[in-house]
Formats: sequence, C-alpha cells, structure tokens
Amino acid sequence: MQDLIAKAATLLEALPYIQKYSGATFVVKYGGSFMDSPDPTVRTSVARDIVFLEAVEINPVVVHGGGKAISRAMERAGLTPKFIQGQRLTDEATAAIVDEVLSRQINPEIVQTINQLGGLARGIPGPDVFQCRKLLVEDRQQPGRMLDIGYVGEVTRVDTAPILECLEQGITPVISPTARGEDGHIYNCNADIAAAQTAIALKARRLVFMSDVPGILRNPNDPDSVIPCLRVAEVEELKRTGVIDRGMIPKVDSAVAALRAGVEKVSFVDGRVPHAVLLEIFTDEGVGTILVP
Repeated sequence: MQDLIAKAATLLEALPYIQKYSGATFVVKYGGSFMDSPDPTVRTSVARDIVFLEAVEINPVVVHGGGKAISRAMERAGLTPKFIQGQRLTDEATAAIVDEVLSRQINPEIVQTINQLGGLARGIPGPDVFQCRKLLVEDRQQPGRMLDIGYVGEVTRVDTAPILECLEQGITPVISPTARGEDGHIYNCNADIAAAQTAIALKARRLVFMSDVPGILRNPNDPDSVIPCLRVAEVEELKRTGVIDRGMIPKVDSAVAALRAGVEKVSFVDGRVPHAVLLEIFTDEGVGTILVP
C-alpha cells in the first residue's frame, strides 16, 4: 500500500507542472553517446518522455544530433573525420554523408521509435526549415585569421510554418541539424545552436539540452558537482575560470541567447538517466542544471 501511495505522491508532485505547461511548446535537443547505446531501454527512454509530453498536451519539438554516427559512416566510406576547434571539417563528400546519416537514417529511426510507443511524430529534414550562414573559425595559432572549414554553417533563420503545421495536428516534429546555405548547398550545423534558434523562433517556454553529462559541473572531473541552478550573470565568470569548458560553451551560449529572447528556462540533463526529461520538468528538484535569466 505504501508503494501505491508513493506513486500517487509522484503524480501529485507533477500535477502543478502539467497544469502550468499545458499547451506550451518545449524544444528538446536530443544528442549524446546514449543515442548509440546497445541497450534498447536507454534509446527508448527519451522517446517515451516525448510521448508523455504529448499525452499531457505539451507540444514537444525535437532537434537531434548524430556526430558519432557520421564519423562511423565516413570511416566506412574511406574518409577520415577531421576536426578544427571542435568543428567537423566538411568537404563536399562529407556534407553528403552528413545529410544522409542525419536526415535519412537517424531522423526516421527517432520518428519510428516515438510512433511505436504510441506517440505521433514526423521527420523534417533540416534544410526544409533551417537557413544558415557559412561558419568560419578563428586560427588559434594566428589570432585574427579565420579558417574555412567547408560546408559548416550556423543556423540564422527558422521557417516555422512546417513545424507549426505539425504542432497544430498534434504531431511532434523531429528535425535534423542541417541547413540550406545562401549558395544553395546543404551545410552541417551545430545541433545545439539549431535547437536554440528553433526555441527562439517558436517562442518556446522551455529548452532542454540532452547530452551524456549530468549538467553543468562545478568541477568538470566530478560528476557529482552539478550546479542545480545557474543565472545568466554567472556564466561569463564560469567560462573564464574553465568551469564551463570548450565543449559546453556552444550549448551554454545558445542557452543564454534563448533566455534573452524570451525562453523561460533552459535545462541541461543527462540522457543516460532514464526519463531525465520528465524528472527535470515535472519534479521539484529536477536532475540537471537549470539556466535562468
């Protein structure tokens, strides 16, 4: 009987959040090594969370990554993945592989998983909704000199019409992080920035970044040092001191941009934790880091 009562208490804890966010749009950035897990329960946990959001009349929008799958596909094609300051060097052959893996392999798999669990999802290739500008990176050896890394872009515009059409029909859009450049080519884009731009364009209430770290860590070497709540004013100092390391900077900068554009809260959660999205959104304590204005 006590176990049953505890289950009821969990539902009651979730109730005010369900009421608060009914009808709201949430953007979920789905990425991290857990996407490649051989354990099907890990891969389906996120999809079940998306189905739950649909069931309580929250409108989820998924933007996914797939960097490791791209690297594997490149190696099978005889290409060696190369990175410059964390950005994949993307020539024409690599861009074609990126488009194939993200929009025609990973995207349909996520859609299929959500649908098999009772949800309703539809895949949207990134170039159908994202426009980008070519991204140049600064040469660390020669500050001020910019390097051309190929077909790598930064999302600058989101065509919300196809996304809103899905949401009006109760369908979860699942979007790949590729975009159409000004030259008509398809570009590989950072999924964190794409998710943040999507949240801004849709005026989403919340943005959730899922990765394979527990949140923003006070000590990057200590997984138990998660900062539960962080304010925008604290970010620059944490970047300066290295608490927010180079790998987290694109996520955090994107999160700050989203908050300044009107998104209420941005969460960083560990996708390896079962139902991390639900625990973060519908419980009082949450399981990751919340970034607030």
